[in-house]
Amino acid sequence: MMSITAERKQELIGEYATKKGDTGSPEVQVAILSERITNLTDHLKTHKKDFHSRRGLLMMVGQRRRLLDYLDAKNSDRYKELVKRLGLRR
Repeated sequence: MMSITAERKQELIGEYATKKGDTGSPEVQVAILSERITNLTDHLKTHKKDFHSRRGLLMMVGQRRRLLDYLDAKNSDRYKELVKRLGLRR
């Protein structure tokens, strides 16, 4: 399964929201992207020649990278906290 379920997405939004009703903050977006990246990475382990999905993965990684760079520029404390919570190598 490559995309994430609506329930899982709501869980992530609840967990990473900065305030009530927050669905668009960088924290939430990065958390959702990270989940999708993890799922797609597992998919590509079994389907080594699925290059279309691999391109999608690379685009998602780039998107996450840009969101993290943005957050780092705006508020490096929030950035450091998020990287630690998600366990990203940075």
